[in-house]
Amino acid sequence: MLTNKVKSKMIVKGEKSMPTREEGVGVGMKHHFVLVHGISGGSWCWYKIRCLMENSGYKVSCIDLKSAGIDQSHADSVLSFDDYNKPLMDFMSALPENEQVILVGHSAGGLSITQACHKFSNKIRLAVYVAATMLKFGFCTDQDLKDQGVPDLSEYGDVYELGFGLGHDKPPTSALVKKEFQRKIIYPLSPHEDSTLAAMLLKPGPVLALTRAQFREDGEVEKVARVYIMTRHDKVVKAEQQEAMINKWPPCTVYQLDSDHSPFFSTPFLLFALLLKASASHLGFDATV
Repeated sequence: MLTNKVKSKMIVKGEKSMPTREEGVGVGMKHHFVLVHGISGGSWCWYKIRCLMENSGYKVSCIDLKSAGIDQSHADSVLSFDDYNKPLMDFMSALPENEQVILVGHSAGGLSITQACHKFSNKIRLAVYVAATMLKFGFCTDQDLKDQGVPDLSEYGDVYELGFGLGHDKPPTSALVKKEFQRKIIYPLSPHEDSTLAAMLLKPGPVLALTRAQFREDGEVEKVARVYIMTRHDKVVKAEQQEAMINKWPPCTVYQLDSDHSPFFSTPFLLFALLLKASASHLGFDATV
């Protein structure tokens, strides 16, 4: 059961709802959304959300992390989280000091936006975790890795193609879900054309670098408002894992979607609506109050 420290929760079903004007479409200031993909993905994952946002007048930036999307680095060569997340850190560093963005992280992209919250809290209006890893200090203990690290997909058998950039006697440096399992596990409720697109574009992710994600305690991260969007039919980051992270580090608000692990494909209009609702709800958030 979710902690009572969570301010509110809304369950969203179906795929017919659109944002109202009160939820931020066509009124007030248009925010800048920065969208961060999960392991093996890329900025291409967000094409539906980006289209919806830009057509509504919002500014959108989609980040390709190291070895992902159009970045030409190989995952087996990315051995530290700082290296993997450098594209987002560089982007945040280049933002004007007076500009605040809304960071959205999917899956392992939650680690990326948490690091940004530690280092650039003054430039972040809101952090939104979409079926994402939400750990305040990253993987600081073996228990963190066991509970929230590489998803437990053992029920499906041998699902990973592994890379061993440091040698086969060392832990794997990259991982990719095999094509024959991708739709069943990652995109079961998504349109076939989107899972087909994903099968063409997914790349090995630097799993060793991700498990090395650790963030120092500096107090700044608590200045950023956080929202969590749960995916109720997720076979990757399962509901109980999401609830455990929410209870461990309670966000301001929790929403729930009847979605698989990839709501940007399976429920794009509702995800869009929730992102706008979250941004409008926290327009005047002050973490010190």
